[in-house]
Amino acid sequence: MQEIYLDSQSAMPLDPRVLDFAKKHLIEMPGNPSALHSVGLAAKSAVEEARSKVAELINAEDARNIVFTGSATEANNLAIRGAAMRNAAKGKSLLASRIEHISVLNSMKDLQKNGFQLQLIPVDTQGIVDLQALESMINRETTVTSVMYANGEIGTIEPIKEISRIVHEKGMLLHVDAVAAAGRIPIDVQNDGIDLLTLSSNDICGPQGAGALYVGPDVKIQPVTVGGGQERGLRPGTENLFAIAGMGEAARLARLEMKDESIRLKAIRDGLIREILKIDETHLTGHATKRLPHHASFRFSRIEGESILLTLDAMFGIQISTGSACSSRTLEPSHVLLAIGLKHEQAHGSMVMTLGKSNHPDQIPVIADAVKKTVERLRALSPL
Repeated sequence: MQEIYLDSQSAMPLDPRVLDFAKKHLIEMPGNPSALHSVGLAAKSAVEEARSKVAELINAEDARNIVFTGSATEANNLAIRGAAMRNAAKGKSLLASRIEHISVLNSMKDLQKNGFQLQLIPVDTQGIVDLQALESMINRETTVTSVMYANGEIGTIEPIKEISRIVHEKGMLLHVDAVAAAGRIPIDVQNDGIDLLTLSSNDICGPQGAGALYVGPDVKIQPVTVGGGQERGLRPGTENLFAIAGMGEAARLARLEMKDESIRLKAIRDGLIREILKIDETHLTGHATKRLPHHASFRFSRIEGESILLTLDAMFGIQISTGSACSSRTLEPSHVLLAIGLKHEQAHGSMVMTLGKSNHPDQIPVIADAVKKTVERLRALSPL
């Protein structure tokens, strides 16, 4: 049985070219970038090279605007907590869309313990942020507004440029979680008017254990941990040289190959959507056209998403997701699916397929047939 991996939104396999590039920093030259000898200086040079590559991926003004972290969750915490606490004297109001990643929402909820107020911006049935609601909710005391570039569970791409205009007319800082979008669609922090932006290494086919935060040139944030002063003092601790060098190379490859790869994956995505929607009582979740090129997500009536995931894996060797891997163990319905108006029982029957380099058009009929058989089998067993 051939394995078919369709869960790139939770972890993309490491690109072999990235491994070849970065492994010397794990095996041959594992220097500390803070050391002043030749090996340390070589390590420092590798970090700065990676910083430049990541900056180029998102068109940052300067490589120095990139701060490396240990993960996207850490970058989200640094952006939100660091910006909110640094600017608390100007206001203690926070805004986030209802479909943000749990690391964004929980960071903001934790700030409520320190006297901050949090409001959640509604979205429509396809996951697009309600711009009128945003305009009515934001004010001059809104320190941080967080809206993701695209949602990893339903694939919907947000109107970030318009959101930025509203935020900067009426509020202060815009934070964008771009983990799901980076390397899939073009991101230009200058043109989009983004103040803080989160990236993840393993979501662009780089090593796990590295993330990055773009901090705009006029943005002031404070560290959430203290230590030796690495990364402009915003993220102290010895840098994960292998992961950072790999992230930089993955960012370079993504920038060069994104256009062609997105076209290739979009054709596979559209084929999957077309075939899977032929199954009775199957519905597409997210926006039909304003969606990530590698992303296909559905809901099925009268069955559980976890059962779909386990059956496809065990019987057909196909790995999919039912939502965000970071909250998959709670067994609660996805807050994203509830936010777009689904009932609890509808939200439980979700399936998310996210494509990567290993997927090709010949897999479309194999996947569609496996999903059809799985759905029919589970419905036959279901008391519903």
